[in-house]
Amino acid sequence: MKIDAISIRVGNVLVYEGKLWVVLKTMHTQPGKGGAYMQIEMKEIKGGTKTNVRFRSSESVEKAHLETASYQFLYIDGDDIAVMDNTSFEQMSIPKEMLGDQLPFLQDGMQLIIELHDISPVTVKLPDTVVETIAECEAVIKGQTAASSYKPAVLSNGVRITVPPFIEIGDKVIVKVETQEYVERAK
Repeated sequence: MKIDAISIRVGNVLVYEGKLWVVLKTMHTQPGKGGAYMQIEMKEIKGGTKTNVRFRSSESVEKAHLETASYQFLYIDGDDIAVMDNTSFEQMSIPKEMLGDQLPFLQDGMQLIIELHDISPVTVKLPDTVVETIAECEAVIKGQTAASSYKPAVLSNGVRITVPPFIEIGDKVIVKVETQEYVERAK
């Protein structure tokens, strides 16, 4: 499926030079002279190499046709994770590296959205937010009234985030997986 370069978004999978590439960053630029263009940082899915490409805004690029399916995370097996298709109950192994920075947020029984190209997994998406427990954080200092006085904390999965001063060890918080940011206290 052809799309305009201006429509490229982070997470899209493109067919470029006969290979599949996932878009990591996009930047639309309109210089004073010349036409507008899209600066795209992409990573090859099979080889893992990264590249930066400029497309003119009027150019068309090939977006890969992907099938989306819901899978349930089962367990970690060495360098792979085992998942099960929710409709056919077939199991599949996916390399852990496909999750990247999201790997620590993987939880037992979690529902994952996996995009497939010719029955091969291409991308794995975790839920937007997860509930985690605060394992470590600094104590609140009385009288500290700075407007944005967030303090560092460590989640039970080892990820470091910043939280508001009223959060304490043992509190459950909702964290945005993609940006690894505190959202709110879990109820």
